[in-house]
Amino acid sequence: MNIITKTPLKGLGYRFIDQPFIPKGKDEYYLRNLQNHNTDKYRSLTAREIRELKANGNSSDDWKNIFVTNGFDCSLVQQCRFFGLVRIGKLEPYYLEFHDIRLPVGLYNSSVISCDIGDNVVINNVSYMSHYIIGNEVIIVNVNEIEVSNHAKFGNGIIKKGEKESVRIWLELCNENAGRSVMPFDGMQAADAWLWTRYRHDAALMDKFKEFTEKKFDDRRGYYGMIGDRTVIKNSRIIKDTLIGSDAYIKGANKLKNLTINSSSESPTQIGEGCELVNGIIGFGCKAFYGAKAVRFILASHSQLKYGARLINSFLGDNSTISCCEVLNSLIFPAHEQHHNNSFLCAALLQGQSNMAAGATIGSNHNSRGADGEIIAGRGFWPGLCVSLKHNSRFASFTLLAKGDYPAELDIPVPFSLIHNDVTRDRLVIMPAYWFMYNMYALARNSDKYQSRDKRTFKNQYLEYDYLAPDSINEIFTALRIMQKAVGMSSLKNKAASEEKLVETGRKMLSKNKNLNDLEVFVDGIENSTRAVELIKVAEANRIFNELIVYHGITQMVKFIIQEKHTSLQAFLKKLGKPQRQEWLNMGGQLVPKRVVQRLIADIHSGKIKSWDEVHQFYKSLSDNYPWQKCQHAYSAMLEILGIEPYKLSRNKFISLLQQAVATREWMVKNIYESRAKDYSNPFRKMVYESQKEMDAVIGKLKDNTFIRQQQEELARFKKEAAMITKTLGD
Repeated sequence: MNIITKTPLKGLGYRFIDQPFIPKGKDEYYLRNLQNHNTDKYRSLTAREIRELKANGNSSDDWKNIFVTNGFDCSLVQQCRFFGLVRIGKLEPYYLEFHDIRLPVGLYNSSVISCDIGDNVVINNVSYMSHYIIGNEVIIVNVNEIEVSNHAKFGNGIIKKGEKESVRIWLELCNENAGRSVMPFDGMQAADAWLWTRYRHDAALMDKFKEFTEKKFDDRRGYYGMIGDRTVIKNSRIIKDTLIGSDAYIKGANKLKNLTINSSSESPTQIGEGCELVNGIIGFGCKAFYGAKAVRFILASHSQLKYGARLINSFLGDNSTISCCEVLNSLIFPAHEQHHNNSFLCAALLQGQSNMAAGATIGSNHNSRGADGEIIAGRGFWPGLCVSLKHNSRFASFTLLAKGDYPAELDIPVPFSLIHNDVTRDRLVIMPAYWFMYNMYALARNSDKYQSRDKRTFKNQYLEYDYLAPDSINEIFTALRIMQKAVGMSSLKNKAASEEKLVETGRKMLSKNKNLNDLEVFVDGIENSTRAVELIKVAEANRIFNELIVYHGITQMVKFIIQEKHTSLQAFLKKLGKPQRQEWLNMGGQLVPKRVVQRLIADIHSGKIKSWDEVHQFYKSLSDNYPWQKCQHAYSAMLEILGIEPYKLSRNKFISLLQQAVATREWMVKNIYESRAKDYSNPFRKMVYESQKEMDAVIGKLKDNTFIRQQQEELARFKKEAAMITKTLGD
C-alpha cells in the first residue's frame, strides 16, 4: 500500500535535514546559506507589510520567517501560501517579457515552501515549490511541482551520507551487461567515459575513477535546488532534484528529475514539450524537445534530442543530434547524427562524425543466447538505409555500409571503404577508398561541416574533424598491407607461401599500376562466415592511398613552414625530429598517441594526477601540442610510404613532392566538383523539374555552391603557398 504519513501542519517547511546529518553547531539552513551568498541583505517584514500581505490573500505559518529586501513591494504578492523560512528579493512594478509573453513581476497563486527568491521574478500559478534558490528575473509560470529532496544528487553518480550503495546511478555504456558501467558526473567528457569503459581490466584505475568522482562532490545532505538568473519555466509538470543554470528555457516538460541542466547566457539550454528526462547531466547549449525521453544519460554540450528520441544508458558527445529513434547502452563521440525513424543503436562505441540512416539496426537486441555484444566503429561510420548488423563487429574509419542485412559478425580494418552484402553471389564485397573515387564532395563537406558546427564555448579538447589524421593514416597503412597480401594470395594461389612472400608479391603487382580487373581478390578474417569476401578496385585504392599519405605529409609540413616562416628545409626537418609513426587512439574525439594515454594512466596510478580536473588539464595540454604532433606523424608516414630516410629528403625532392601534393589537391577539388555535378546532370535527378530554371530555383545553381567555391579558393591559396615555398625555402 501507499505509505502516507500525517504530521502537524506547523512542521511543513522545516526539518529538511534529519537531525543526525546536521553538524554540531549548525542548523538546517547552513548549506542553503552557503549556496545563497546574499543572506545578509534580507530584513524582517514590517507590521504594515504583513497586514497588506494578508489583505492580498496570502498566508504564512509564521510571518517572522518571511524575510525580504529593500525594494520589496508587497502589493506584488497575491494569493500565495508560505511555509518555513522564505526569503524574497526586491519586487518592483514591472512586467517581464520573453517570446511575446508578458507577465507582471511578483508572486501569484502559488505555494512556496522554504525557498530563496531573487529580484524581480515572476512566480505565477506554481502549485508546489519547495527548497529551491531562485535567481534574478526568473519566470516560472503554470508549473505543478518544483521540489528537491535532502539527498538530491542532481544526476551525479554519488551517494549521500547514510545512503546504501544500491541507490547509486551508473551509466551502462557500450555493453548491455553493465560490464563497462561508469559513474556519471557534471563535467564528464567523452574521453573520461572512454577511459573508464575501455580499461576494465585495470581494477586500480577503476577505483581511482570512482574516487575522483566521489571527491568532486559533497556527500552532505541538505543542498537546495537552484534555478539560475533569467531562466524561464512555463507550462511544465514535475521538476525534482534538478539544478538549472542561467538563461535556460523549459516549456511544456512532463518530468525533469535528478538532473543537472547546464546553461549560460552564451550557451543557453532549452527543454521543450513532452520531454521526460531522468537521471542525467545536460551540457551547455543543449536542446531537448517534442517528446524526447532520456534515462541515465549524459548530453554533452550543444547536443540535441528531438521528435520522440529515446536515449537510455548512453553518453551523447558534443555537437550531436538524435531524433525519432532509439539509442541504448552506447558511448557516442562528438558530431553524431541520427535523424530518422526506426533507427536503433545498441551496445556501441561510435568514435565520432557518425551518421545513422533510416531503418538502420545497429544491434539486433538479443540475437544470440545472451544480451548483445558490442559494436566498435571509427570516425565517420555511416550505415546506410535499413542496414542490419550483428554484434560483435568492428569498423575502421569512414566506413559506409550499403543497404542490406549483414548476416555475420564483421571486422573491417580498411578505412574509407564501401561495404556491400552481395546476396546474388553470396559474398561480402569491399571497395577500399570508395569516398575518394565516387563521393569526394560528401567526405570533404562533412569534415568542413563538423568544424563549422562545433559550438563549444569550452574547448579544452582538440576534436579532430579532418578525414586525414593520425588514426585514418595508420589505418591506411594497415589496409595497404591487407590489400597487398590479398593480391599476392589471389595471384599465387599458393597456400604454403609465407605472409611476407604474399605481401611482397602483391606489392610488386600493385606497384605496376595495373587495374587487375582480370584478377578476383579475396581476403580472409573479415566476416565470421565461410563465404567469400572480395576486395574490388584494389589497384585504384592502392594508388589513392599511397598518394594521400604523401599529400597529407606535405600539407602538414607546409602549414608549419608557412606559420613559422622557415627558410631552411634541413633546419625544419631537424625540428621535426626522428621520424616514428606511432600508434594513436581516439580518446573521445581527441586523437592521442597510445604511449601518452599509457602515461596518463601511469600518472593516475602514481597519484601524480589526483582528480578529474587534473585529467581534463592533461587533455588540454595534449590539445595544445596536437597540431605539431600531427605534423610529425604525417612526416613520418610520408617517409615510410616513400621508403626514404630523412637525410635523403633534399630540397629538390621536397619541392617535387610539393608539386605532387598540388596535383593531388587539384584532383581532389575536381573530384569534389564532379561528384556534386552528377546531381545536376543525372536525368533521374532532373525529371522532377519542368525546366532547368525551376531546378536552379529549388536546389540552387552548381556554380553558386559555396562549399565548392570555398574548396577552389583553398586550392588557389595552396598553390600560392607552394609557389612561395619553392621560391624561399633553401636546403
